[in-house]
Amino acid sequence: MRALRIITTLLLLTGCDGMITTDKKETKTQNVTEVKTNTPFVWEAANVYFLLTDRFNNGDPTNDINFNRNLETGKLRGFEGGDLKGITQKIEEGYFNKLGINAIWMTPIVEQIHGGTDEGTGLTYGYHGYWTKDWTAIDPNFGTTEDLKALVDAAHRNGIRILLDAVINHTGPVTEKDPVWPAEWVRTDVQCSYDNYENTVSCTLVKNLPDIRTESNDNVDLPPQLVEKWKAEGRYEQEIAELDAFFQRTGYPRAPRFYIMKWLTDYITEFGIDGYRCDTVKHTEPYVWEEFKKECDYSFEEFKKNNPDKVLDNTPFYLVGEVYNYGISAGKAFDFGDKKVNYFDNMFSSQINFEFKWDAAQMNYEALFKKYYDALSSDLKGYSVLNYLSSHDDGQPFDSERKKAMETATKLLLSPGASQVYYGDELARPLIIEDTEGDATLRSFMNWDDISNNAETSQILEHWRKLGQFRAKHPAVGAGIHQMITQQPYYFYRSFTKGDYKDLVVIGLGVHKGGKLIDVSKVFQEGDQLQDAYSGEKAIVQNGKVTIDSPFDIVLLEKL
Repeated sequence: MRALRIITTLLLLTGCDGMITTDKKETKTQNVTEVKTNTPFVWEAANVYFLLTDRFNNGDPTNDINFNRNLETGKLRGFEGGDLKGITQKIEEGYFNKLGINAIWMTPIVEQIHGGTDEGTGLTYGYHGYWTKDWTAIDPNFGTTEDLKALVDAAHRNGIRILLDAVINHTGPVTEKDPVWPAEWVRTDVQCSYDNYENTVSCTLVKNLPDIRTESNDNVDLPPQLVEKWKAEGRYEQEIAELDAFFQRTGYPRAPRFYIMKWLTDYITEFGIDGYRCDTVKHTEPYVWEEFKKECDYSFEEFKKNNPDKVLDNTPFYLVGEVYNYGISAGKAFDFGDKKVNYFDNMFSSQINFEFKWDAAQMNYEALFKKYYDALSSDLKGYSVLNYLSSHDDGQPFDSERKKAMETATKLLLSPGASQVYYGDELARPLIIEDTEGDATLRSFMNWDDISNNAETSQILEHWRKLGQFRAKHPAVGAGIHQMITQQPYYFYRSFTKGDYKDLVVIGLGVHKGGKLIDVSKVFQEGDQLQDAYSGEKAIVQNGKVTIDSPFDIVLLEKL
């Protein structure tokens, strides 16, 4: 999007879990050295940090108010100042690396409607990014094109992938400042009832959210409000030239969905983003996502061809779908009641797993881990799910009162599949905010001050960091074979192989605090240098055993 520049990580092991009888110095060495390996990145094991761009960190207070968005809103329903510069600051400070994050997903950053609307929860502006006014521009509340370029470059320098959020099926609400798009672009007359396939796809999600006619193959002209806007900004000719080139290359009709696909894929070719999280997937015809995948893959290859010095590796472009209420137990098919749709094949690399929070609440560790490994190695082999325990629009999170922040980290970060850390999970950011209405309670500003002002928060953060770094370093955790070793004490292993790369870890949960003499003769070789990544204790395999003496009930055993 050249015009955008213009405006802004079956073996058996028997373990003895108890107090050791030998001096731990006898099983350690003065000469343990770390051997670094190049860990391959795989999306199936990714540790994704999901943040609301407006609620994470304010890097530039001068852009906090734009388009006269200054009316009083419902609590936490206006812009709070978070922006792209704020995210970049935290990348450069090493915040994400310390958390073991290797991908960041941001809410949409495109220009939002200029007015506000009340959906019954108080006046609301488009702070969340899902109320698009212009797909070709970055909302100045979030920053500029230069800010996005700096963010992506900083992330890639730190080994972090960037996901943007794609909205294809609706525009923003209609306000006095934001007229409805033409009837050939949107429908506004039928609201979804969600009781079958048709009544979920060909309708508006809510009353005042115009639905893009994604089913249409008719040629349509640009909305007059976009033409007027682009001309006022002095970029109309450039945008038209790019659209002409796109439609000439693809042969697509000038139908609404293809305009939007062009605008969204420009962010790939211009900035080198690594993936999209796709919004409201089941509210759009499935073939739309096949078409979108094709264009995303093409654009990603174009970026790599044109920017060989910026190519991280040969990892494909990533598409993760939000098929609301999809659960891993369904396999590949989402059931509308009257129709089942496979959104994986030829569409999405992964889907958000709305079931994980229920499984985490009802299952012990082994039942949880085995269920997910079994599903991902059978029905979903070659694909993945993105697990979460709290999110921006799920009013029933795993731990709404933030009383189980440690357990949240352990279950989320050690489960098979990719993990979605919702901003503030690692700081126990409150999810219950007094006087908020609806999902606003889930979207408070990041509680940065608690890191230095609250000792418990610091301890929680340290736990998340240890587990996150271990996960990022070992793709076996999220994408490897899972096998229980012993039930009591609970030890299991994960193993992962990709080409010449092999990764093996042994993990113990709820084990004895203090000295742990572990027989690893069936796993590691005599003389292997091992480390418990949680405590930092190092040991060498002697007589088939290692000793880990730590005050923790968790062991993250890795080979150095």
